[in-house]
Amino acid sequence: MSDVSEVRPPVVTPVRVVIALCLVAPFVAMLWVGSYARTDPALGGIPFFYWYQMLWVLISTALTMTAYKLWQRDQRARAARKGGASE
Repeated sequence: MSDVSEVRPPVVTPVRVVIALCLVAPFVAMLWVGSYARTDPALGGIPFFYWYQMLWVLISTALTMTAYKLWQRDQRARAARKGGASE
């Protein structure tokens, strides 16, 4: 067994918490049916129940894209730190 312990970056970082929140938010919003199970306010004649769900399709797309970009940036930073430490 080696006496030299390898220093590893933390697994849970603030960036990863933001990524998790971006991915969990749409699930929470859609599973909490009581918050949108009504008809008013209507938007252009479309009941709230329907336009709220369609709005979350767009919001979910933006949040997923944000999470993906943050993940890519986090992975590049980790790779740079790992490569920079060994050189």
